[in-house]
Amino acid sequence: MSSIRGSSRPRRARRVIPVRDTRSDVLDSRLVSPRGTAPKLERRPRALLALEDGAFFEGRSFGRLGETAGEVVFNTALCGYQEVLTDPSYQGQIVTMTYPHIGNYGVNREDVESTRPQVAGFVVREISTVASSWRSSGELHRYLDEAAVVGISEIDTRALTRHLRTHGAKRGVISALTENRDELVDRARASRSMTGLDLAREVTCDKPYRVEASAGGDGDARSRLGGRTFHVVAYDFGIKRNILRMLSAAGCDITVVPATTSAGEALALEPDGIFLSNGPGDPEPCVYAIEAARELILAKPTFGICLGHQIMGLACGGRTFKLKFGHRGANHPVKNLATGGVAITSQNHGFAVLPELFDDPDLELTHVNLNDGTVEGFRHRGLPAFSVQYHPEASPGPHDSHYLFTQFLKLMDSGEPPRTLPRAHAAGVPPGL
Repeated sequence: MSSIRGSSRPRRARRVIPVRDTRSDVLDSRLVSPRGTAPKLERRPRALLALEDGAFFEGRSFGRLGETAGEVVFNTALCGYQEVLTDPSYQGQIVTMTYPHIGNYGVNREDVESTRPQVAGFVVREISTVASSWRSSGELHRYLDEAAVVGISEIDTRALTRHLRTHGAKRGVISALTENRDELVDRARASRSMTGLDLAREVTCDKPYRVEASAGGDGDARSRLGGRTFHVVAYDFGIKRNILRMLSAAGCDITVVPATTSAGEALALEPDGIFLSNGPGDPEPCVYAIEAARELILAKPTFGICLGHQIMGLACGGRTFKLKFGHRGANHPVKNLATGGVAITSQNHGFAVLPELFDDPDLELTHVNLNDGTVEGFRHRGLPAFSVQYHPEASPGPHDSHYLFTQFLKLMDSGEPPRTLPRAHAAGVPPGL
């Protein structure tokens, strides 16, 4: 019997299917074929990914046949692609998954963070043609076709990721409609830059809605607080469904409000606390949210996550900056400076708060990223307000930081700053107020 280990069978050459240029007009961001007209996955035409700096990657189209533009970024999670696809924080971005096999367990109706896929495009090494999971209700490539999401597979995602790490996130175009490289580079350069872009307005809800406290949840935390139910006003800058699930399970009745809701309108709802959600884009153009947060921090216990964290930092007089290639994945180590403990966290952001914010003695840095030292969390010493840059709700990712939701409940119950950290400058207020 021959040994498989010693086999030297030559690799079969990959067949390349040519594609004609069928494009007849120019669109700003997305040109797609009519629903249901895309060819079968194994018959997909060749596609190109072009970056604004002139780099090209060849592959094959999947999802909806067409063309799309956006900021090209990468996510290092091994699974959770459906949560990534439906996370509103990825609005306007072409997401590259570094794990080589995507689509293995298909898609289902539960693992979604919004009503539909939010990404501008999707890049993978290999797209699975078979979905193997008892929870699966369909195949990933058909799901993306139905949602009009343009994808590209069979490209060297390792080379693309190294390029983005070296040169930074780039605007790019995926196209199965033309092979004119100069034209695609021009379209990439003409697409929207993430810097200065207010995307929270584009993904927020149209009107307020309610989410009731669930019967389950963190029974230990709720029992210690006498089973009390709290009313939370949650600002929707692109809020993930799992955040709402976590707040609901922790014993919160939630009123979700549009991103542009004023502080006065929020306080008129008589909440016990304010939650500032995650979301896409640059935080600095969200002046309406920064001004609201500046008032709300003074009035109610406040908890911010991701974009909400950045908005809190800006409301307290800080500044933000764009990271070279961002933090996107489910394995980012974050150190709690109070306890010395390290949590593995889920992250998805391209901007961060500058550490000069903590020159103000009323503000305390609480968490740092162990990969690059960037700010991952802070609190106000004298007011019941804190925030983190990462995603304690995970989805996908580890559950190391679920305790932060319990901490928010305790703040609403007591109205005092977190007792896990020193309480110097207890009479302070956010700078710039």
